[in-house]
Amino acid sequence: MTMRADAVQTGPATDPHCALALLRAAPPERERRSPAWNSLSDAVAARARLFRLSMLAYVALLIAAIFGGLMLGSVSIPAGTVLRVLANAALGDGWIEPDWRAAHEIIVLQTRLPRVILAAVVGAGLGVAGMVIQALVRNPLAGPSILGVSSGAAVGAVLTMRFGLTAFGVFTLHLSAFLGGLVTLALVFWVARTGGQIAPTRLILAGVATSAVLSAFTALMVLTSPDPQLAARVLFWTLGGFASAQWALLPIPVAALCLGLGVLLLQARRLNLLLAGDESAAALGVDIDRFRRSMFVLTAAITGVTVAVAGVIGFVGLILPHIVRLMLGADHRVGLPSVAVLGAGFTVGADLVARWIIAPLELPVGIITALVGGPFFIWLLRREAWRMRG
Repeated sequence: MTMRADAVQTGPATDPHCALALLRAAPPERERRSPAWNSLSDAVAARARLFRLSMLAYVALLIAAIFGGLMLGSVSIPAGTVLRVLANAALGDGWIEPDWRAAHEIIVLQTRLPRVILAAVVGAGLGVAGMVIQALVRNPLAGPSILGVSSGAAVGAVLTMRFGLTAFGVFTLHLSAFLGGLVTLALVFWVARTGGQIAPTRLILAGVATSAVLSAFTALMVLTSPDPQLAARVLFWTLGGFASAQWALLPIPVAALCLGLGVLLLQARRLNLLLAGDESAAALGVDIDRFRRSMFVLTAAITGVTVAVAGVIGFVGLILPHIVRLMLGADHRVGLPSVAVLGAGFTVGADLVARWIIAPLELPVGIITALVGGPFFIWLLRREAWRMRG
């Protein structure tokens, strides 16, 4: 768990923004004509083109997944009908003559559209949280669940279902899951703190141990419950899904993603510095312990909100940051928006497969992401072993 990925190394030659700053420094004419400077300029231009092409591909994937999610399911709706229903809803009545069944409009606007939006927000949030956590602990095998936040959120939700708590109505389950994740994070920080500082390796071990204890506690509550239906509800919730999506639940996760991503983009330079090591980052003016603590709290909040609205969906925050880094490098200023779009498209696609594969029944989304992410995780382990052996 202490190995580092070569993909997260950065420097002036691979950081397009750093190279751009050098270009703006306007060196003497003879230096601009030097082979080294020309090579750097070409590298910056190539990296910028790669970023644009990658973002176009990610956006295309997201759009295709969204339209697939709106069209396919237990009831198939033609693409033309979906487009006209969306256009009529956006432009208002009178612009398009309704020629579709009323049931199709209800399915698209009230059932599938909020579900697709929720899946996109959850995937983007998990992808962003995973990329930041891997940078904070400098470990390619870390993810949002590494801190025990997902397990803590699950315990909070199961407590609500187990004892029938309804103090905040429909939001009780989501609020309890969010608070459970934050309390778990505070516990992990307390366990991992030593000498006034939080070591990344100790934090990972504390998160793994806490997750194991909380998972056992969740199982104990389910097995001792007098409600025979609780096990089925908890099983589906802990494996993740978007069946409960509705418009009223969207504002909180959307706001959490937008605010969290905005703050992380503002801190992208410090995240880049942290990849070079604590000593180098501290020498450049970063308060390592304070910065790492604040970023962990922010990623835990994003993860807690996603778990609160969709359950535990694994491997999204593990595999997608690797794909982005392999394609675009380690610069978080381009990596964070890229992994957000890619994560949104991946999760919407996984939800589409979960609804379509055994329609009219549906699988938990966590099963689909695990079937994709599990082999990728094994490949990561073997890749590190081959690199160390070579």
